[in-house]
Amino acid sequence: MPKNDDSPACIDIREDNLLALSAEVLNTLLRDHTTGKNIFWATHDYESLGSEYDYHSQILPELITGEHGMVIRPRVLKSKEKQTDRSKDMAEVFTPSWVCNAQNNLVDEAWFGRKDVFNIEDSTTHTWQANPDKITFPKDKTWKDYVRATRMEMTCGEAPYLVSRYDATTGEPIPIEQRIGLLDRKLRIISENVDVSGEWLEWAQTAYMHIYGYEWQGDNLLLAREALLWTFIEYYQAKFGKAPLLKSINYIAYIISWNLWQMDGLKGVVPDSCKNGVIKKVQTLFGEEDEVVNCIGCQQEEIRRHNGTYCLIRDWPNDKKKIRFIDLIK
Repeated sequence: MPKNDDSPACIDIREDNLLALSAEVLNTLLRDHTTGKNIFWATHDYESLGSEYDYHSQILPELITGEHGMVIRPRVLKSKEKQTDRSKDMAEVFTPSWVCNAQNNLVDEAWFGRKDVFNIEDSTTHTWQANPDKITFPKDKTWKDYVRATRMEMTCGEAPYLVSRYDATTGEPIPIEQRIGLLDRKLRIISENVDVSGEWLEWAQTAYMHIYGYEWQGDNLLLAREALLWTFIEYYQAKFGKAPLLKSINYIAYIISWNLWQMDGLKGVVPDSCKNGVIKKVQTLFGEEDEVVNCIGCQQEEIRRHNGTYCLIRDWPNDKKKIRFIDLIK
């Protein structure tokens, strides 16, 4: 397990560290369960490194480890020029932690029916102070209900609304007791109410099964998945003073690989999977002819009529069934 300190470098979870932990863990974090392949780059940022880094190429372990171990880095550690380019090309904007906290607090205010549940904000300094007391619940709700409450971050980037190991805009590490992500809050609740390792792990798995997010760009998606995995390890270590077993880490990685997925959020499909202007051969009464294929969903902006690959997720409470994400949209 790599050293966990408060140095700026510690915000970057190195793929080499994941590989050293377990090749299976890294492979799992790279999986796309919809396509049966790995997630792909979906950005032109790395194409100067070779054809393996082309927009549509899969992200493979050997492309981001060893001599390539510094290829994928959090946005805050990239050059200002690269950050600006990403903002222009992909409308990539990262939200300060104090904003994430304020908005997450609104979610919890609605759920609990009261303010300042997890922390008290200081709007003048854009800071907050965690509530040091054990969280109490309304009469008609329990801590288990909170853990099971489903939350999702759309176009999640590095997932700053879900986990908050560091401020995504400044790179400043956030101590575990001050973290503000939606998943951070669930794990805090579990740690406050469970003292046995096995039971803690079961509830942590439940928490992860009820946290979702999607992202277009493959590098951001991997960073988000890594952040969720490392958050699990850090909370377990904070609670029990030791690292979780590898099999527990592997299973959390598996849940994450389903619940954070690569998707065009406007279409519900794998990015750029719709076919437009593609010529295919069709058999007619007069022999084989060319037919131009276009996507009706793209042309008419109808989310249920795309000819691309619709993204699959798991409905964990319902026998872990695979379902199309768009089928959840009413």
